[in-house]
Amino acid sequence: MNHPAEHTAIQQARRPFPAALLESLKEQFGDRVSTAQAVREHHGRDESPFDPQLPDAVVFARSTEDVQAIVRLCAQHDVPIIPYGNGSSLEGHLLAVQGGVSIDLSEMNKVISINAEDLTATVEPGISRKQLNEALKDTGLFFPIDPGADASIGGMSATRASGTNAVRYGSMRENVLALTVVLADGRVIKTGTRARKSSAGYDLTRLFVGSEGTLGVITEVTVRLYPQPEAISAAVCAFPSMGDAVRAVIETIQMGVPIARVEFVDTLAVRAINRHSNLTLRESPMLFFEFHGTEAGVKEQAQTVQDITAQNGGTDFDWATRPEDRSRLWNARHNAYFAMLQLKPGCRAVTTDVCVPISRLAECVVETEKDLLGSWLPCPIVGHVGDGNFHVAMLLDPAKPEELEEAERLNRRIVERALKAGGTCTGEHGVGLHKMGFMIDEHGEDAIGVMRSIKQALDPKNMMNPGKIFSFTH
Repeated sequence: MNHPAEHTAIQQARRPFPAALLESLKEQFGDRVSTAQAVREHHGRDESPFDPQLPDAVVFARSTEDVQAIVRLCAQHDVPIIPYGNGSSLEGHLLAVQGGVSIDLSEMNKVISINAEDLTATVEPGISRKQLNEALKDTGLFFPIDPGADASIGGMSATRASGTNAVRYGSMRENVLALTVVLADGRVIKTGTRARKSSAGYDLTRLFVGSEGTLGVITEVTVRLYPQPEAISAAVCAFPSMGDAVRAVIETIQMGVPIARVEFVDTLAVRAINRHSNLTLRESPMLFFEFHGTEAGVKEQAQTVQDITAQNGGTDFDWATRPEDRSRLWNARHNAYFAMLQLKPGCRAVTTDVCVPISRLAECVVETEKDLLGSWLPCPIVGHVGDGNFHVAMLLDPAKPEELEEAERLNRRIVERALKAGGTCTGEHGVGLHKMGFMIDEHGEDAIGVMRSIKQALDPKNMMNPGKIFSFTH
């Protein structure tokens, strides 16, 4: 297996930043262009463990035409472009490793249209998932994709994000119908339609969903919406071991129970969540469930799952049927990352993101637990186990190189195991910088060669978020 570039990945040559480009940007965009240190620092770091890598300038776009103008000016000077949404990336996507211009899309946060009859909405890329659902609250519809952070829809599309609802509703791959994208030469293209399916040519929408800003800048997104379920019920259940909890999930999925959410948290993660969210959950391996459907359907699903959990040693099956109780429970789960950081004040986290076939999940989780028990780093585990995706947060002191080395050793072990099981190094966070070294092992040289060819065809100057996903040198 190739060792990942890991934290040496950011040692890339910065390109010169021409004064003429800055003058042209300021002439066209005025005070929406910033070279202030604080602004550049804000746009030059994310939630990854990497050191900040600052852009040379930040431009705040307000329209597709703005993005097009910025891209054309940068293309004239061969200057890199890094799209910026909410800054919640965990893999170094936003770092300006070769310098350049950060295009801040946060002011492009409008709902362009809601087509309730067709169950679609078209939005600008800077709108967050919570803002979108707030706009939908009177329609009886909702957008289900929910990564832990209140990420932007554009960023979620670019990283092919998912979240706790993916076991029932899928990821951004299944829920983006159409895009507007500004290419590296300034052309604006529209991919897909609002129709539910199409056989018309190459699927360009899927090409850009997950491209992490390396092929173009997304400026409009059309997404699928879903009716609010008639009934919702949530529950938590404790288990004697991680293996017991995961086996209960596997049996639930294999029986075809249409659960909406099923999340795993280990003992250390429960302890962190209790402290952070002022809960009193039992500190043992635990599953969080949610059921959507009719009153009768939810009751049937819940009874089936309760029987399965009991057969696998589950206890303290506790219901949360009131909306405020459900919200409190799921807010606590969504804030688990920040809760876990508080276990080691001042730490940063190296996060794993493997996803494996559901039949191999228990094996991978149990073997991962053995690895973590042999380490001195605190390493809580959480996971969207309904679709085989779990995360380890390896908490480290960024001032201690030996802790970073230990975290990367554990990360390699976890990824190697997932790939051998037929899985992937990243189920939802994306590649960015941190997963680059695993790409050839997962896909093979020839497949990576095809990706490079696509990149070179659409971005021959390597301007669009360069230095991410794969290297051109090895």
